[in-house]
Amino acid sequence: MDADFVETTAEIDTSGAKICCCECGNLIAPNPANMCVPCLRTHVDITEGIPKQSVLQFCRNCERYLQPPNEWVQCSLESRELLAVCLKRLKGLKEVKLVDAGFIWTEPHSKRLKVKLTVQGEVIGGALLQQIFVVEFTVNNQMCDDCHRTEAKDFWRCVVQIRQRSENKKTFYYLEQLMLKHRVHENTLGIKPMHGGLDMYYANESHAKRMVDFMHTMLPVKTSTSKRLISHDVHSNSYNYKYTFAVDIVPMSKDSLVCLSKRMQQQLGSISALCLVSRVANTIHLIDPLSTQLAELNSTVYYRAPFEPICHPKSLQEYIIMDIEIIHDNKKPTFPGQGKISHKHLLCDIWVVKASELGINDNTIHTRTHLGHILKMGDTVLGYNLEDANINDDNFEKLDKSRVPDVILVKKHYGDSAERISARRWKLKHLADYTSGMDTNTKEYREFLNDLEEDPTYRQHVNIYKDSSKIPVDVNDMIDPSVPRITLDEMLDDLTLDDVEME
Repeated sequence: MDADFVETTAEIDTSGAKICCCECGNLIAPNPANMCVPCLRTHVDITEGIPKQSVLQFCRNCERYLQPPNEWVQCSLESRELLAVCLKRLKGLKEVKLVDAGFIWTEPHSKRLKVKLTVQGEVIGGALLQQIFVVEFTVNNQMCDDCHRTEAKDFWRCVVQIRQRSENKKTFYYLEQLMLKHRVHENTLGIKPMHGGLDMYYANESHAKRMVDFMHTMLPVKTSTSKRLISHDVHSNSYNYKYTFAVDIVPMSKDSLVCLSKRMQQQLGSISALCLVSRVANTIHLIDPLSTQLAELNSTVYYRAPFEPICHPKSLQEYIIMDIEIIHDNKKPTFPGQGKISHKHLLCDIWVVKASELGINDNTIHTRTHLGHILKMGDTVLGYNLEDANINDDNFEKLDKSRVPDVILVKKHYGDSAERISARRWKLKHLADYTSGMDTNTKEYREFLNDLEEDPTYRQHVNIYKDSSKIPVDVNDMIDPSVPRITLDEMLDDLTLDDVEME
């Protein structure tokens, strides 16, 4: 034992007469052992059962330390968590009383940790002895089980297969932002884009079930589970399975057009057969563009009698508004629906012309729309042309064609997309594994960003960050200042690496 790091004291009674030490004869105050402190130290060592050297296992990939018996914990140097890991490696500490413990500074790259301990223990005759000593820990590199599975070819235990039979990917862009906001991707070993969806890999079943439960909370989905036997130990009767969770998202997205069956119309408050999907959240939000009636459809009701959209946002066409007439309350027709009516939208009669036929064929098309609160003469609006569309749907074939409008208007078109991108002072974060297989510079992704700007309810579950690289643009200099924008109050400050180090 190094004498520089050993200090021994004994609690003795300093009052009254003194006695001679039974070993060296020096005058000392009376104590139960009748020995001075140096003689006690030569006869008794209370740190004898405590190892002065030990080993710590450290994983370089995830930077975690092994806490016995098999738990890996994240610790920083000279932290309380790392001190607790070091003390748990010392077996003899239970025999003495630990008074104080702390680190002695060493070079971070030396792979050595020194801990200075102060302990107390009873010795001969009930005397209380206190000693200070140092334990040196050697840090050895060892790969943890999670990193070992990652490095191996067959590392995953569970896979969550997320699929949507739809023509656009806006739902997956929205799902990515939900994962980032609620941090459910932290236990994911890898994300692989597949045809029609994503494959998310996990090390154990509990992490995969957490992701499946999150999907049920945020989106209308249907889940099926299967497992495959990998190995079986007949002696211990243990089984090793691989689990697969297949998550099917409803094949709809924002602005899709659906045609409901008679039975579904009655369940949703006798709503009209033709409805627009205003939003896809934990339920499907529908709106009747001809009466502004609202309805919500959950996954249980939908998968009891599933149906497909008859028109997708990719088939939207541009129309120019020639005339518009607001329908006031006293002129509104009576509708058979019993559901809730939207007070956000305004019903109006409208006359439009195809943007591609403007100046060539000026025959106006009359329709009714729910967008009277944002439209005016001369605006460009996007809609579905049902007159020329080739729709193969049994529910649509049963409709009275005389009551089906030629055009269903969906949303206002705000002009040049490049101008909107230049005026956008915000950005979104992405999952690295997900975006490596998908291009975020596509028309669908730009439409997703436009939807976030136009619908405040749609962006409630999305973290939007300030983009410091963009130059501020004056709204008065824009061609159309009425273009919806995200305010600074809704944006979060982007946390950089320097900010993390300062914290």
